[in-house]
Amino acid sequence: MKKELHIFFTCLMFYTRIPCPKNITHHPDYLNKATRYFPFIGWIVGSISFIAYSLFALFLSSEIAVILAIIASILTTGAFHEDGFADVCDGFGGGWTKEKILMIMKDSAIGAYGAIGLVLLFLLKFKLLSESILLFNDYDSTAVFKIYLLFISAHSLSRLAAISIIFTHEYSRDDASSKSKPIAKQYTWKEVFGSFFFGLIPLLVFSYFDLKLLLAVIPVFITRYFLARYFQKWIDGYTGDCLGATQQVCEVVFYLSILFLWKFI
Repeated sequence: MKKELHIFFTCLMFYTRIPCPKNITHHPDYLNKATRYFPFIGWIVGSISFIAYSLFALFLSSEIAVILAIIASILTTGAFHEDGFADVCDGFGGGWTKEKILMIMKDSAIGAYGAIGLVLLFLLKFKLLSESILLFNDYDSTAVFKIYLLFISAHSLSRLAAISIIFTHEYSRDDASSKSKPIAKQYTWKEVFGSFFFGLIPLLVFSYFDLKLLLAVIPVFITRYFLARYFQKWIDGYTGDCLGATQQVCEVVFYLSILFLWKFI
């Protein structure tokens, strides 16, 4: 149990800005095993985002509360995944060879592709999340719980889609220049089981209110498939930035899927 707590806190420290015990470090062995808890980080980030939304919605409009909820999630993770998304936009937008793409993604400066990508990403996330909340804000006794499940399902499922890429593809960089290199070295059935368990549980509970919500898994993992194939085509695998971009895109696809399923099925 003590070892599992250490692995969990390693995951929490690596993927968020939440304070952890002082004895927790980025030890490669624990970091590699921490992938099993990555979707569970989605529970935490989603919960913080939901709490921010709920508090601000008490005295502000729902749309402003959504913006502040998104800000809360960004502050919680330190824009970890958003930064990866911007780097991927810059790298694949401006590079035409594997070496050039990897070099651009390694650059800490943000370019035009990254800036434009982030603006469009946040606009989509804001609008889709706002409309998704309206679907479940029906003022019955379960409305708050449904919205809470919407938040954590989006964050956990998108993180599952992202981390599952390490189970099927190879790490692209040949050296250890990326801080994500340790998680790419190896994995066991515990990492696979833990990732899928924590990634799917919130959506399974969410589907109790309407079984068709389970179908949101399909477009999310179709998106994951094509992103992974695109990364494989251009850089022969993935990097940490690719995982961050996958998480962000799949989160948006999840909200879009919920809206589509609710309105048209």
